Amino acid sequence: MPFLEFVAGSISGALGLAVGHPIDTVKVRLQAQSIYKGLFHCVAQTYSHEGVHGFFKGMAFPVLTTGIINSIVFGSYSNALDYLSQSERTDRSQGKSASSVQVFTAGCFSGLVQVLVLAPIDLVKVRLQGQTNTSRYRGPIHCVASICREEGPRGLFRGGLALALRDVPCYGLYFLPYELTCQALTESGKQPGTFAILMAGGLAGVVTWAFATPMDVVKARLQMSGAGGREYQGVLHCMRVSVREEGIRVFFKGLLLNSVRAFPVNAVTFLSYESLMRTFCPPPAG
Repeated sequence: MPFLEFVAGSISGALGLAVGHPIDTVKVRLQAQSIYKGLFHCVAQTYSHEGVHGFFKGMAFPVLTTGIINSIVFGSYSNALDYLSQSERTDRSQGKSASSVQVFTAGCFSGLVQVLVLAPIDLVKVRLQGQTNTSRYRGPIHCVASICREEGPRGLFRGGLALALRDVPCYGLYFLPYELTCQALTESGKQPGTFAILMAGGLAGVVTWAFATPMDVVKARLQMSGAGGREYQGVLHCMRVSVREEGIRVFFKGLLLNSVRAFPVNAVTFLSYESLMRTFCPPPAG
């Protein structure tokens, strides 16, 4: 049933996010602020000023909402792939695989759908993670209220174009290496085992973030520009200013962290999703 894919995506997304949030906090700070000399300096400064709690800032809101986002991603992808390949999940698990073009297209579609919901949630997460004290936002609800009061409802979609430019193609790339790696590590006609799913999920996350990081930097800077950060006129202006002041390397800030975080987070996410789907929809006997 299509609904079960949304449920499985919701639970697996929350589990994956809990694993990677501390690394994500460091990544956001490195990308959006220029006060840190590097990864270890950022970690040391965060710990010395805010303690362990500083690494989990903004986590409650995305944990509650990432289930919604991930359910949209996995549910949209799975149902789009069913439509494009004219097959169902059980057919594909029995050896009738979808083409790479169909997988990529279904992934792009899921990225587009989730951007519409993710933009305000991601903005609040970045704003909460980016503040080094609690003087501006007291929590997610206060953050949303402040943004609406100071910037209007449109302010909740600040950085939305950069988010779409990051997520639409990258979700195509997200599912493609997962499907290909699962096929490579699985005997024909059999379902992928735990090792294959973990490796494929982790690899999918790393590949995706390798392509997504440049636009992720732009997105973080645009989102922080309304919270006391530098003001940018748009995506291209942000890119020009960033390159002029910090060089081309600026677009790869956080790449190492994204990759380190991406492997375990997506390995857990995909394994949880596949396990739940096999529980909800057991494969036919024989």
